[in-house]
Amino acid sequence: MNITRRNILKTTLAASTAVALPHLWLPGSGEAWGATLKKGEPIKVGLLFSLTGSLAVPEEDSTLVMQYAIDEINKAGGVAGVPVEPVIVDAKSDFAVYSEKAKELILRDKVIAIFGCYTSASRKAILPTVMQRNHLLYYPTCYEGAECTQNTICTGPLANQHSKDLIPFMVGNFGKKVFFVGSNYVWPKESNKNAKIWLEQAGGELLGEEYIPLGSSEFGPVLNKIRDAKPDFIFSTVVGASDIAFHKQFKQEGFKVDDMPIASLTTGEIETRAMGAEFGAGHFLSAPYFQTLDNPTNHKFVEGFLASKYGKNGVTHYNMEETYISAYVFKAGFEKAAAEVGFENVTPRSIRDHSGGLVIEDAVSPEGQVWIDKDNFNTWLKPKIGQCQADGTFKVVKAAAEQVAPDPYSIYPDLGVCTANGLKAPDGSIRKNVI
Repeated sequence: MNITRRNILKTTLAASTAVALPHLWLPGSGEAWGATLKKGEPIKVGLLFSLTGSLAVPEEDSTLVMQYAIDEINKAGGVAGVPVEPVIVDAKSDFAVYSEKAKELILRDKVIAIFGCYTSASRKAILPTVMQRNHLLYYPTCYEGAECTQNTICTGPLANQHSKDLIPFMVGNFGKKVFFVGSNYVWPKESNKNAKIWLEQAGGELLGEEYIPLGSSEFGPVLNKIRDAKPDFIFSTVVGASDIAFHKQFKQEGFKVDDMPIASLTTGEIETRAMGAEFGAGHFLSAPYFQTLDNPTNHKFVEGFLASKYGKNGVTHYNMEETYISAYVFKAGFEKAAAEVGFENVTPRSIRDHSGGLVIEDAVSPEGQVWIDKDNFNTWLKPKIGQCQADGTFKVVKAAAEQVAPDPYSIYPDLGVCTANGLKAPDGSIRKNVI
């Protein structure tokens, strides 16, 4: 072998990579990618949420409630009789960190699935890795749709399950004129494409549309434009710490909720607690879950979680509940796959493939019965609209009578239909992993 500077550099790089990520596959090692399961050893799952930064307001609670759900599952015998072990990562509200940590969870920690992300930007940052490794992501919050992958299971609402009801409700109760405000990334912009269609169908009028940088807390210029436009209500897709700043500055600038309420897809109990109930009172949220839902399973969930060591922030929330449900979707999908192929042969993809049609019953789901669509692997659920009260809780003012089917391409019917094998176009062709 010729000893050259290039060979030395290649050897050094390989060695340093092996030290940093000891379970990474290296050429010639013969080691397989991904998780390996052995009876008697815990099942590792990754929790990839932000514990610091502008997205920590909702995402820390997702990490906490996943730990609560895992403890609950383990106390009841685990998954397929085996305990679950969470590998907890702080994504630091940085999309590059999400991507880096997803690779580490899959390749170094060898988790069987990842639960994570709150924004579509972070989800799209990790999906290339998840798809390349044929792995599995549970995405437990609302998103915009227009996506059809074979490696995700989503337990939150799509646009046709929240803004489709919220927009006409607001137009009918407060007036036709609306101003859109959102954080500047893919979910708010794509959600607003949907909302514009619902608004037109409701006979409404869009007066303005503004986006602010993700994590920004400066809303003075936007509020000045809103003051000049005089809308009947504001439709908000602002997220994280920015959402808290927006609601506080709305009140501080003299805007009155009775004259111009904010209708949001994100401002729930967590955000209201962080900002102070006086800044949230009177405004509206569309979500499948509220802490005040009156049913035995939700009472048990709320009381158990808040009394646990994970309930330090004092509330439950739609994003937390959707995360909690995802733990039980994982348990059911894993056990179904294990019964079919054997415990040690379960893979991330086999869990996904055995999850279509899974039902999470009333006795487990705090929001009531939901199920995973057998084609697009999103969730059938009951949309609800709540109004924030003076104490920071939400009163449900409208609720769907039946579960609504998730439709990721509701405003793009010409693109096709999401099936279990990929996006099926009108001409019959199928494209896999469309993001």
